[in-house]
Amino acid sequence: MELPFLLLSSFLFILFLLHALDLHRKKKLPPGPAGLPIIGNLLDLGPNPHESLAKLSQKHGPLMTIRLGRITTVVASTPDAAREILQRNDDVCSGRNVPDAVTTLEHHDVAVLWISTNEQWRTIRKAINTYLTNQHKLDTLRDLRQKVVEGMLDSLRESSRKNEVVDVGKLAFAVTLNQMSNTILSENVTSYDSEDIGGFKEAVRTLMIVDGKFNIADIFPVLKPWDPQKIRRQAKAAYGWFDKVTDGFINERLKHREMKGTRFGDMLDSMLDCSEDEESGFTRRHIKALLVDLFLAGTETSANTTEWAMTELLLNPHMFSRVRQEVSTIVGKDGNIEEAKVINLPYLQAVIKETMRLHFSVPLLVPHKTETDVKIGEYLLPKNTQIMVNAWAMARDPRYWEDPLTFMPERFLETKTDYRGQHFEFIPFGSGRRMCPGIALARRVVSLMLASFVYHFDWKLPHAKEEIDMNCIFGITLLRATPLVATPIPVK
Repeated sequence: MELPFLLLSSFLFILFLLHALDLHRKKKLPPGPAGLPIIGNLLDLGPNPHESLAKLSQKHGPLMTIRLGRITTVVASTPDAAREILQRNDDVCSGRNVPDAVTTLEHHDVAVLWISTNEQWRTIRKAINTYLTNQHKLDTLRDLRQKVVEGMLDSLRESSRKNEVVDVGKLAFAVTLNQMSNTILSENVTSYDSEDIGGFKEAVRTLMIVDGKFNIADIFPVLKPWDPQKIRRQAKAAYGWFDKVTDGFINERLKHREMKGTRFGDMLDSMLDCSEDEESGFTRRHIKALLVDLFLAGTETSANTTEWAMTELLLNPHMFSRVRQEVSTIVGKDGNIEEAKVINLPYLQAVIKETMRLHFSVPLLVPHKTETDVKIGEYLLPKNTQIMVNAWAMARDPRYWEDPLTFMPERFLETKTDYRGQHFEFIPFGSGRRMCPGIALARRVVSLMLASFVYHFDWKLPHAKEEIDMNCIFGITLLRATPLVATPIPVK
């Protein structure tokens, strides 16, 4: 009888130690809501996690711990908390947990959004800056972006002549898509009056939703083979579509080079040149992954911001008129709007900033992960702790914004608050080393497109303004649940 008693006593003692250790770790973590056994705080999130987490933080504090199954997650909901993570401890808080959906991308292990901030990551970021986002390259490609917008205006004039209703978001997506494809491939990949855009938009929209959705298979990896929410299946189909398309682009260009055709001098030519240098460490796998990243990140967010900005301007005619009046001051005799001038218009830029604040494209920054144990304030976050930054909550917090739920561009005329990652109450592009590298490009694309929409056309809504649906679908980005549609009427 003595041996079983000793075994039982030892077992109970080990359980006690484990429980004590768990309590000790909990004391070092920020406070948070009590969760249910096994699933933790999953039921607290609801369909709009950014809103649910903002409410929970009001009770539990600016740094809050939640548990998603066995995944410990710390949520930052104030500028000071975000600064501690994204600036002061950026080096050890910039890891990633790769969602199961993303692993269906054939080359996800070299995708800049998901890999660790190692030498390979720095090589890819350098390629983006060299071939796409540096000031000289942006200026060089200015005429190209202008040409794409002129094609859009021709399409709108034709729609107006036919008295057709236009899906503003879809059109904005086509513009950003063609601007990106011209930069990379020197060609349009869609026309504005066809259904060619359907494949790209459907694939991008699917991935923006499923990659940002809370997947039970990520929280309980044992369920991955069953894919209970069918998220992996949807992601695999969308990523597979992109894989086929990018393979086609690369093969066509390689064939052109083999035939000694004239160089295009675009981003794809430069990346292929780089891949031929064995010392660069840049391969076809990197090119394919980067093309997918660029088509995803460089299209939907800019189109989404433009659609929301147009929505607010149509709901506020006096603001619409003020933007048109301001744009008219820089329009040449030929009626052209120059990108270099439009990006410096104060009120237009205020409208864009206010749109980004009130209608955050990425409400919860793509989650980070601690690479080592790290002390944040009075708390200790263990290695592999997931970190969420609720940028949406900070942009609507009445402690930092007057009348935060009202669309009020004038607030940005009276402040130096900007979106370049230093004012943490407003970080639509993130901050730190994981900050989106395409800020300057997005600013130019949205500014030129929005100015063109407003200056050249009046817009007739099919329904009363009160009937415009302002609801969203949560994912990596906040997508409009119902597209904005209106009939363009040329200004005489």
